[in-house]
Amino acid sequence: MSISRATVVYCSSLLDRLRDGDTLICGEGYIFELERRGYLSIGSYIPVVVLDHPHVVRTLHEEYVRAGTEIVEAITFFGDRSHLKLIGREDDLELLNRQALRIARGVAHKHGLLSAGGICSTMLYKPDDPSVVEKIRRMFKEQIEWAADEGVDLIIGETFFDFGEARLALECIQQYGKGSPAVITLSASPSGMTFDEVPLAEACARLEQLGAVVVGLNCIRGPATMLPLIKEVREACRGPIACLPAAFRTNDQMKAFHQLRDLKTGAISNPVELDPHIASRGEIREFSRQLKALGVQYMGLCCGARPYLIREMAEALGRKPPASEFAPDLSRLASKESSDFEWSTKQYMKHILGIEDPDLELATL
Repeated sequence: MSISRATVVYCSSLLDRLRDGDTLICGEGYIFELERRGYLSIGSYIPVVVLDHPHVVRTLHEEYVRAGTEIVEAITFFGDRSHLKLIGREDDLELLNRQALRIARGVAHKHGLLSAGGICSTMLYKPDDPSVVEKIRRMFKEQIEWAADEGVDLIIGETFFDFGEARLALECIQQYGKGSPAVITLSASPSGMTFDEVPLAEACARLEQLGAVVVGLNCIRGPATMLPLIKEVREACRGPIACLPAAFRTNDQMKAFHQLRDLKTGAISNPVELDPHIASRGEIREFSRQLKALGVQYMGLCCGARPYLIREMAEALGRKPPASEFAPDLSRLASKESSDFEWSTKQYMKHILGIEDPDLELATL
């Protein structure tokens, strides 16, 4: 049974916030995080956890909200007909999508936040094959109609490698989404081009002209290598733009996290050895401030995101989400209340941290 309600009130909240110049945080990267926790498989990345362990999905959404996300996106990435068919669960398609949407919407509305439906790159797109394009259209249509029926506040189309598929997603959201605002983001490829050879900034500008409420980039690149591209997008677009990098330490030699190599062996780290490359808290904090200065109104993290990194993003914007209650606080080490631990603290600083003058270091806390 679907949940019916008027969506215009919630949609206007999104649009009003953007018009008012607010910055929205959308925490993503659910698929990688759920794999890390042992609830889905690297390789297919299909979110059957929504059906098999719904309490885990709900808990993860709650953790992201506690860390500062304001948009709760249903976990339907690769939850499309073709991917479920791949693992023999095509019959679960509608149930998986509706359950993911209801979980996301329930968490979002519990906290007065926005809920989002989601479609993504199908990995099937062939620009010169009308039959494939029509197949993708049908896949998008059913997911979008379920999202609209379940009363989401916006629909996200993300991680598109081809401009053509991103445009098709936008068209489908506009046609079947019952007025839901569309957020469209392209994969931030190392080349700076879509697979169908459109410069990413130009592709974003064209999607904006076609009616997307927010356009931008997500995934593939980490913060360091995403920044130059998002500057180009900011220059090319007039309205709100989105930036959601992967949470990995990419660089000029390895612009995509898929290119990162093990520091000891030199082997490609993706997909199972990426942990040593996770971005630091300080990097996410500084990157968030840079995005704010550029006027990026819709920001977040994609693959590799973890709740504590979302908290860093929120705090960089001057916010104090519930998780900030337990943000690092080293000042207690120098407080009067810690005097009983003073001697052992200084010994630790001297012998473990290699600090020659612990008294001077403590005075700076």
